[in-house]
Amino acid sequence: MSTFALDQIHQQLPEALVERYVDRAGDAWGVIKPEHIPHVAKLLKERLGFRMFISMDGVDRLHLPPEEQEPRFEVLYFLRNVERNELVRLKVRVAEGAEVHSIRSIFQGANWGERFVWDFYGVPFKGHGDLRRILMYEEFKGHALRKDYPLRGRQGLMPERPLKDIFRGPGTNGVAD
Repeated sequence: MSTFALDQIHQQLPEALVERYVDRAGDAWGVIKPEHIPHVAKLLKERLGFRMFISMDGVDRLHLPPEEQEPRFEVLYFLRNVERNELVRLKVRVAEGAEVHSIRSIFQGANWGERFVWDFYGVPFKGHGDLRRILMYEEFKGHALRKDYPLRGRQGLMPERPLKDIFRGPGTNGVAD
């Protein structure tokens, strides 16, 4: 558990940290204001040594008790400092339709994570540049991990698209037989 990183965020960017808490498993979390996540990510990477982007995910808070439902979504970030063997857990709470600033320019690995959160939860990332579906097909309507997506929601099958060029793997020399 890295309280060091949360202490440093509190000291160097006090306006960014909204809340700190420890969850049931004993892990420390920091809640960051959405507009400050790029500054916090840059501080963690460049000054505090959290250079490894582990992952990110989303949470739909729709079915929580009414006092905890707003804002509706949380975007979770997990970063590691390999030298100190510390993991920092951050979250950004965002209302439906609101954007979160992208950290793709700071952590290249965030590209996949931001596209995943957009694809499955519908949370857009401002400044991402290539925000398109990553696991669902382009014609899919809605966002499959939202709590208001129908449990047995079915969508029509899409016709197969023609593929122009397929790389067949090692040993392919491109010469037609």
